[in-house]
Amino acid sequence: MAVTATDRPLADIGVRGSKTISIAGRLSVSLILSILLIFSVEWMTRDSAPEALAYFLDPMRPGWTTVGVFFLLFLALDAAFGRENYGAILVAPLALVPALISRQKQIFLSDPLYPTDFLFGRQIMELMPALVRDRPWTAVGMAVGLVASVLTLAWLLRFAWRRFPLMSRRQRLTRLVVALPLLASFYHMMDYNTFSWVRDRLRVIPIMWDQTENYRHNGFIMAFALNLPMANITAPTGYMSDAIDKIPTEPVPAGTTHRGKPDVIVLMSESFWDPTRLPNVKLSPDPMPTIREMQSGNVFSPEFGGMTANVEFEALTGFSNAFLPYGSIPYQQYIRNPIPSLATFFRGEGYVARAVHPFQRWFWNRSAVYKAFGFEQFKSEENMPVMQKRGIFASDESLTKEIIHQADQLRDPFFFFTVTLQGHGPYEANRYAKNTIKVEGNLPEADRQVLATYAQGIKEADDSLKMLMDWARERDRETIIVLFGDHLPPLNTVYPNTGFMNDVTASRKGPMEQMKAQHETPLVVWSNRTGPVKDIGTISPAFLSYQILKQGGFEHPYYTGFLGNVFQKYPVIDRFMLIDAAGKETPSWSRQKTTPALIRDYRFLQHDMMFGERFGTERFFQSHADLFAGAL
Repeated sequence: MAVTATDRPLADIGVRGSKTISIAGRLSVSLILSILLIFSVEWMTRDSAPEALAYFLDPMRPGWTTVGVFFLLFLALDAAFGRENYGAILVAPLALVPALISRQKQIFLSDPLYPTDFLFGRQIMELMPALVRDRPWTAVGMAVGLVASVLTLAWLLRFAWRRFPLMSRRQRLTRLVVALPLLASFYHMMDYNTFSWVRDRLRVIPIMWDQTENYRHNGFIMAFALNLPMANITAPTGYMSDAIDKIPTEPVPAGTTHRGKPDVIVLMSESFWDPTRLPNVKLSPDPMPTIREMQSGNVFSPEFGGMTANVEFEALTGFSNAFLPYGSIPYQQYIRNPIPSLATFFRGEGYVARAVHPFQRWFWNRSAVYKAFGFEQFKSEENMPVMQKRGIFASDESLTKEIIHQADQLRDPFFFFTVTLQGHGPYEANRYAKNTIKVEGNLPEADRQVLATYAQGIKEADDSLKMLMDWARERDRETIIVLFGDHLPPLNTVYPNTGFMNDVTASRKGPMEQMKAQHETPLVVWSNRTGPVKDIGTISPAFLSYQILKQGGFEHPYYTGFLGNVFQKYPVIDRFMLIDAAGKETPSWSRQKTTPALIRDYRFLQHDMMFGERFGTERFFQSHADLFAGAL
């Protein structure tokens, strides 16, 4: 029967409706495949179907955000290859295989899989013998499953290429136009160094200080993606055995040169800074009289308001964050094998090497890192007496008493590295029963309370240092005490409202005086025999090891030899700026065509010991080589 003019519009509507239903159906298949893949990944990595389901049902976690990203990825790949659902076959193995590896790693090493693990292929291979011994049938099953999976994938790809529906040019273009910009915008906002309102709304919360919680909250794929930029480690141009051999340094033996072995206590004081540097306000009395009298110089912190572990990394190793990818956290991403540190040096000298921190040992991965650094013991909240609190944090006074108690129990010389906690923000009003520091100036009341709380914490840190020094003065053995702040505190609007800086956070780069103002923290190097060292100036945390050993009368091929040579030329090495001994700045030095020879060699040595072949171990770190002879 012929179609009349009246019937034709109805027929057209029917065709368009059928097309709409067909498109919706194809998109639904892609969405369902995305859900199934993400659920499978989470089930595998969490080893629990209920926990995987909870990841989707919890509105505060980005389960559906992850599904959305994979849905867009499937659309883009389908369009690129011109076949429906072809992208799911390509992507599924790339998601499931790392998830399987992550689960096995968690069984044997407790940590999930990080992108940086692929920088340490030996560690992954070391899992295999342990797996075979502990779970031989699991190992066999994995091998059989791997072969079967490869064959199945090859067959699926061939089958899909021949049988899956072809897409028209218009369909492919439409999907690409929609999917690619959205994927690009999502990629852009995944930089966890900057705040993203959209990322926050999508419930993707970078929890980089606690990777276990990072993976639990964000899910395996999203947490893995947050860590991806840190895996971009490449050897510096020219790095090889000959380059390490040609690094000039005098062959000096490790050990003391003119005095007995002093005890050494290093205090990294949480968020310790001089608040009297704030303009347009007055603090009375001075909250830090002891430190002001004893101050040796300043530390140029590479961080602001947080990321304590990065400052700690420099202070303990003598290596620099400036040579690592921007935003990286070595404690979380790169410390997989033994690394030379002050702990290994002092143990080589017959010292007791102990780390002390009154918080939980998992924080910043310190338990594993301190072991890799060679510390014999890590005294943490779990194995120290209950301490008096200031707010929710252990007080500096209580921690100082515990340090004194531990020191009095030892007869051998000791090296203590201590990270305090009381100074940690936020600086809520009424943390202290009584604030003894008066704040004068035209400030909003909320800012006044924040500053008063912070200043009271500075006073108590200063009092605690005085207590430690008074104890040390009564000791027969020489005792060296080093105190420095890890970074400026997060005082929020106090900074712009006093005119100290324009924003609530410091600049990452800028003129030298601006950077020094926003990144300098007090440094004290003091001995009960000789008093404070003066006029050290402003130094990067990486040079603290040089200052400590120099004060102790030690010599060492790296810490006082090579690193001392670098310090004499460039006391501040920041990612965006070099400051030489004459106070001259070189901004954006890493982007220039040539790098100063000392900086080049410094980077060579750091890469060699952290990621390379360790050509320089015997020459520069003999005590480390002796201590970890079986692990290197």
